[in-house]
Amino acid sequence: MDDRVRSHAEVLVDWSARVEAGDQVVMDVAEGAHDLAVAVAAELGKRDATLLTTYGSSEVSRAFLRAGEDREFAGSDPELAMLEAADVYLRIGGGRNTTAHADVDGDRRMAARKAGTEAREARMATDWVSTVHPTRALAQQAGMAYEEYQDFVYDAVLRDWESLAEEMANMKDILDEGSEVRIEKERTDLTMSIEGRTAVNSAASVAYDSHNLPSGEVFTAPHATEGEVFFDVPMTIDAQRVQDVSLTFEGGEVVDFSAAQGEDAIADVLDTDEGARRLGELGIGMNRGIDRFTDSILFDEKMGDTVHLAVGRAYDACLPEGEAGNDSAVHVDMITDMSEDSRMFVDGEVVQRNGTFRWEDGFEAE
Repeated sequence: MDDRVRSHAEVLVDWSARVEAGDQVVMDVAEGAHDLAVAVAAELGKRDATLLTTYGSSEVSRAFLRAGEDREFAGSDPELAMLEAADVYLRIGGGRNTTAHADVDGDRRMAARKAGTEAREARMATDWVSTVHPTRALAQQAGMAYEEYQDFVYDAVLRDWESLAEEMANMKDILDEGSEVRIEKERTDLTMSIEGRTAVNSAASVAYDSHNLPSGEVFTAPHATEGEVFFDVPMTIDAQRVQDVSLTFEGGEVVDFSAAQGEDAIADVLDTDEGARRLGELGIGMNRGIDRFTDSILFDEKMGDTVHLAVGRAYDACLPEGEAGNDSAVHVDMITDMSEDSRMFVDGEVVQRNGTFRWEDGFEAE
């Protein structure tokens, strides 16, 4: 086994999930993630945790979603009971086919999402972390040779997370003290309120209210969004290729949208429920170990020089205690490249120009 797989497992268990003796751990494993799952299981055993492993196959879920044309979807009581009993939930991604759900009807996907609301809430109440094992399918999706893709993944995952957390604290402080964010670039002029919100320094650990490995972003829960935004980074949503998406916001809601490719996928997302037309997240990518787009939201949204916005659910960690944020069965991120001819303002002051933050070498205020 590649020593980097063992290192990945150690980071996941110790830094990211903070697993302790006696923790009840559920590990959901994709078809191609066997090696990482084995390494994680060994680390969990060393820490005297309890492990239940489930099989998270997109091909299995496709078969289930497509069967029975007239049936209604219902929540799974066994899954709910399992998650309610768990302390930690680990999702080990890495499937064999990144577009396995391409022929699943959008209405069926939407119905399944809504039926899974209780289980999703229970999962998010755990110390949950999602990561991915490099597979040939993901390498192909990223347009890379397999060994090249392995190097890319481990450069993003095996970081000095403490140092990165210290750097990202600069952005968190700016957002916590600010009240309005504005993003300007070609085909984009968007303002949103962050008044009363708390930004998350997403340093790949539940100790930072961060649940992805790799991570490397600072995010918050905006509201009162106005203007237009153009997402120029291609991505896959519900197994459909999506490119050049434009959203127009009025009164905090999406009132118009278009896409050069995959417009039906965007429509399906926005029609999921009322909350799907409002923003749940503003995220600012800060992981310089991610140096190219790979058509994987887990990596692409963390890349330095990017900003991503998610329609749908807002994360409780960003909200004042007792306040309910935007609620939805979806949380779908879309990315805009900020590396050229762009500015991000907080309360009228430029904090990032052309991908460079004001505390970094090369920043130009004007």
